[in-house]
Amino acid sequence: MNKQKKKLPLAMQIFIALILAIVVGLLMQSQSGFAENYIKPFGTIFLNLLKFIVVPIVLFSIMCGIISMRDIKKVGAIGLKTVVYYMCTTAFAITIGLVGGNIFQRFFPVIATTDLAYEMKERTSVMDTIVNIFPSNFISPMVESNMLQVIVIALLLGFSIIKLGEKNVGIVKACNSINEIFMKCMEMILKLSPIGVFCLLCPVVASNGAAIIGSLAMVLLAAYICYIIHAVVVYSIAVKTMGGVSPAKFFKEMLPAIMFAFSSASSVGTLPINMECVEKLGAKKEVSSFVLPLGATINMDGTAIYQGVCAIFIASCYGIHLTLPQMMTIILTATLASIGTAGVPGSGMVMLAMVLTSVGLPVDGIALVAGVDRIFDMGRTTVNITGDASCCIIVSNLEQKKELRRAKKAQE
Repeated sequence: MNKQKKKLPLAMQIFIALILAIVVGLLMQSQSGFAENYIKPFGTIFLNLLKFIVVPIVLFSIMCGIISMRDIKKVGAIGLKTVVYYMCTTAFAITIGLVGGNIFQRFFPVIATTDLAYEMKERTSVMDTIVNIFPSNFISPMVESNMLQVIVIALLLGFSIIKLGEKNVGIVKACNSINEIFMKCMEMILKLSPIGVFCLLCPVVASNGAAIIGSLAMVLLAAYICYIIHAVVVYSIAVKTMGGVSPAKFFKEMLPAIMFAFSSASSVGTLPINMECVEKLGAKKEVSSFVLPLGATINMDGTAIYQGVCAIFIASCYGIHLTLPQMMTIILTATLASIGTAGVPGSGMVMLAMVLTSVGLPVDGIALVAGVDRIFDMGRTTVNITGDASCCIIVSNLEQKKELRRAKKAQE
């Protein structure tokens, strides 16, 4: 009689790795240097493998998705729905962040702002951001992992293949075959997720364990409460009413991506796992291959919450009370600034600098939260990728309903 070994599901493996990383990290607080030098590199190797696979996956999956739609207008409709949804949820997120920040303000510590210094990266104008979406070179977007430019290349190639008509049969087969090769490669890399999660999170806990229970504990708590409220309330209502999926099922299937995003703090790195999760939830591949890469680049719900909470905290440290018009300015700035922010760890700092500048708060105030930015980043990345998935489910469901209506009309 053959006894089949029951394999633990990926979500459970990642969860065990997550718990182990926290426990080992706390035990290694006195040896944080060892964790940074000898454990973190293995996490970086795993993250590098994920980043290596992301560009070809995005390029070929979007191309194959567009080819399978066979309609440029349909791609435009999906794109419009996606951008509108992302903008709306980002506006909700920054509002929740500001409200949460104001509620918790009385518990925030007042830290001395003298001798603070933060070097701001060069700001890009709105027009520069628009210009930067379009690549001047075929190779550089892939080398630099510039997701918006990779998406533009995939769209142009996909549209061109559709326009070829009957001549495109061989190209379509080749694209699908290459896509399958990279998907198989991604499958192999994802099997290493538990090791990657452990090696990425353990050094963070070992280095920042004391900071979590230090002076910024209340600011971190406020941000995380807002993260949870936004995910549980906004996304649950959205997937239930527009996506036709129960919130319990949604969060259960999303667990592997949520746990990986929390430990890696990279939206782009989580993209392959997120694609697997939404397809299990019933999202069409042609939709997920377009909506998720776009979301990893422009959807910044978690980052918006972080900006709201941090803006209130920094203002209180400087003894400045933010007025309602200033808060409205923050909502508008954060919503518009979310487009074009790269899906890599630490990108939220650039957006926070833009938000502070928009209401006349000193950019040097970022130095107050810079020390624990990684802890904020873990939560905000988790919210970001969950928002991407909710959008994918909703757009996929709306497209299915649209197709059913068309089929019904055709029968009449």
